[in-house]
Amino acid sequence: MANSDTNPKVRSIDTGTSFLLGEIADGVATLRLNRPERLNALHPEIFDGLGKVLPQLAVDDEVGALVLTGTGRAFCAGGDVAAQSERAEKNAATAGPSFEAGVADLRRRQNMVSAQLYEFPKVTIAALPGASAGAGMSIALSCDLRIVAESAFMLSAFAKVGFSGDFGGSWFLTQLVGSAKAREVYLCNERITASEMLRLGLASRVVPDAELAAAAQKWAASFASGPTVAFRYMKENLVRATKADLRTCLDGEAVAMTAAARTEDHREAAKAFVEKRTPNFKGR
Repeated sequence: MANSDTNPKVRSIDTGTSFLLGEIADGVATLRLNRPERLNALHPEIFDGLGKVLPQLAVDDEVGALVLTGTGRAFCAGGDVAAQSERAEKNAATAGPSFEAGVADLRRRQNMVSAQLYEFPKVTIAALPGASAGAGMSIALSCDLRIVAESAFMLSAFAKVGFSGDFGGSWFLTQLVGSAKAREVYLCNERITASEMLRLGLASRVVPDAELAAAAQKWAASFASGPTVAFRYMKENLVRATKADLRTCLDGEAVAMTAAARTEDHREAAKAFVEKRTPNFKGR
């Protein structure tokens, strides 16, 4: 991704729903969950919107990084409890969907959101203006990095509504903080403040509430103007490291490193180092 202009042109993203807003500026795609009156609780249209735009952004040469955030005072409160209650009562009174159909539908939605974000080939940043609860916490943890407002907090929330958890939260949390702390977060259902998120490594940065949007954009733009090909290889290496043995990881690193060494970005960075100047990356 080439270095951006000082006054970037903003391009809107057609998500197919008003519940998910999107735009591209300065090499950064920003997706905003947009149900502020429900604390951005998840909705079928949000899943469909993310399922539609994430694959498009993954191959869009104008996009070098992605920010996922929420409108208003929350990132995402997780599932829509009111809708869940209505659905549960309806299913109890009727045959409802089969167990197998329910599992298949949830697997589809998890793959559309958490799996795609985790495996996204560009740097992803979750910007948390406030509450990140239940599936909202899981989705925030699926991103590479998290920048949070001082008033933000995380909450597993599942036990409160008699759920066990979804969207990969148990896996992401265990990877980030270890099994013992992950069990505490899920079983005890206590709020994790912004300062505690930072201490545990769940947040990368904490900023004043009023500065969150600008700080997230600036941080994402720094990745978008960086060596995006190398970032993609780094992410592939890091994903592989969560599931493969050392020799498999070494083999993967050898392939990625050799490929990165042949990029225009590497040649430009090496030349800039010798010339004592800032490199101008092109993303190729």
